[in-house]
Amino acid sequence: MENLVVLGSTGSIGRQAIEVLRKNPDYFKVFGLAAKDEIEILSSQIREFNPEIVSVADEKTRNELSKIFPSLKVYVGEKGLIELSTNPKVNSVVFSTSGIVCLRPLIEAIKNKKRLLVANKEIIITAGEIINKYINEYKTEFLPLDSEHSAIFQCLKGENNKEVKNLILTCSGGPFKYSSKKDLEKVTVKEVLSHPVWKMGPKITVDSASLLNKGFEVLEAHYIFRIPLEKIKVVIHPECIIHSMVEFQDGSIKALLSIPDMRLPIQYALFHPKRLSGFLEPLDLVKVKNLSFFEPDTEKFPCLKLAYEAGKIGKTMPAALVFADEIAVSKFLDNKIKFSEIPRIIEKILTSHRPILEPRLEDIFKVQNWVYKQFKD
Repeated sequence: MENLVVLGSTGSIGRQAIEVLRKNPDYFKVFGLAAKDEIEILSSQIREFNPEIVSVADEKTRNELSKIFPSLKVYVGEKGLIELSTNPKVNSVVFSTSGIVCLRPLIEAIKNKKRLLVANKEIIITAGEIINKYINEYKTEFLPLDSEHSAIFQCLKGENNKEVKNLILTCSGGPFKYSSKKDLEKVTVKEVLSHPVWKMGPKITVDSASLLNKGFEVLEAHYIFRIPLEKIKVVIHPECIIHSMVEFQDGSIKALLSIPDMRLPIQYALFHPKRLSGFLEPLDLVKVKNLSFFEPDTEKFPCLKLAYEAGKIGKTMPAALVFADEIAVSKFLDNKIKFSEIPRIIEKILTSHRPILEPRLEDIFKVQNWVYKQFKD
């Protein structure tokens, strides 16, 4: 039985990973858990899985947790995440946190040749070139947890990347795919958070509504699969049955179809290269009946276009995109700006940013601080 740690175990993806592990108890020992400050959920997970080590965001949370579990080893902050990611007894690490809090822990996990199961977009987008350099050097196994990237990963198995014409990422279109650009000026936070298919945290739900989440996934695919941006396309697919496709130079297309449930790609990554019996309902194509596709409207959803532009510039521009969006979405969720202002704010930051050539790890954090300062000023 392999030892595994889950970073971000109380978040949406983390909880679903825990559920998959619960359904398949004979394969992994949950050696460690990391969360921010959700004491109630984390305590329940600790009681169920009895991990040897845990990490939380701050001393206050550690003190509260230590009162409940006095004999448990509890770490704090980035140091704690690195402790969990590099523990010599650990084989696999699930990265399901948000933001770049796990950027250094991921790099350290690569150096320690851990098996990486990654759902964190921000890490890949802000430091994709740096991460790939370390993966090449240390020959680390990297498996994506996102449904789209898992689909591409599976479609590329047994294929030659040189024969790939395009990667095609599918997109639900969000709650406003049939709305006019004018309508987007007056949508509410409640409306934005009503995703038609996926149940996610508030930040990623807002990004999905603006289509920036799909732009992030384009950039992720670029770094994960080493495919040029011009070969990565997006199509709106409201049914969310096809999770992504690969088009080859002979004109054929491979696609992965399943019910829209994140537990499927999570299970695939956890147990790869095995395919375990599923505990979810299988896809019934007869009930689906129709599959539809149409092009995204980048005039109505300019965030998707901004992501491509940031990716083409490269260097630290994708990092600036991520951090600008983080602040803009936070302001929207606090009812300080309109939904339609999110792309305007992001574009303003990108226009002001002077990308750093051949960035190092510390440069990513410098860009983060620079973007935050723009909002304070």
